[in-house]
Amino acid sequence: MKREFKRDFKKDQNGDENNTPLTIAGRNAVMEAIKAGKPIHRLYVKKGEIEGSLRAIVAKAKDAGIVTSFVPKDKLDDMAENGKHQGVLATVPAYDYADLSEVMVKIARNGETPFLIILDKIYDPHNFGAIIRTALACGAHAVIVPKRRSVGITATVVTASAGAVEHMPVCRVANISQTIEALKKSGIWIVGADVTGQSLYGAPLTGPMALVIGNEGEGISRLVKDNCDFLVAIPMPGAMSSLNASVAAAVCMYEIVRRKQ
Repeated sequence: MKREFKRDFKKDQNGDENNTPLTIAGRNAVMEAIKAGKPIHRLYVKKGEIEGSLRAIVAKAKDAGIVTSFVPKDKLDDMAENGKHQGVLATVPAYDYADLSEVMVKIARNGETPFLIILDKIYDPHNFGAIIRTALACGAHAVIVPKRRSVGITATVVTASAGAVEHMPVCRVANISQTIEALKKSGIWIVGADVTGQSLYGAPLTGPMALVIGNEGEGISRLVKDNCDFLVAIPMPGAMSSLNASVAAAVCMYEIVRRKQ
């Protein structure tokens, strides 16, 4: 299977920006935000003994000139979603979505083979965050989501990604199907994960590629599925007939990585 990678992706696939500030919680998420140089309004740390990775976060924040407040655990409980914070949280500006056209230009400039993840109607922030984390581990260049009918970058997503969102470009586009068409014109093969597809392990998973993952209930929407070059299914000889969206995405991504190696 061969498709030429063109380098003329048009700059018309931008998403909009969410202006709502975020409160991110958890040691990995906060540390990655600091390491990535993300602007942080204020760091909140539990009062009392500062141990282990929390000590490293406080030291890193001090070096970066971040204002730090030491507060009772009860206050952190109130500020964090579900009261989960591991003793630290930070208030930060809204996530800055990446421009897909700029991602494509960078890939071409570096002479790399495009590997993109497209998410169709993923609403669960934990699934979204887990997929971003796996995408970063697998060396994907970007995760693409629609403006509507999809979860955006929330505090829960940042925490679920363990801070990976600070290093993985997430592109928000107006229309997934139109974006797929533009990617195909740029020489990228579109592979949809769907139970009706051919076996993942026998599919041609080489070359410039974008993997499409749908939600657990409906899978990939009909129009998006029709725009895929081909579909792949994960063999499941056991009693279960479906997988969590983030688990399915991880299985597919690592098979693509295995083929590359």
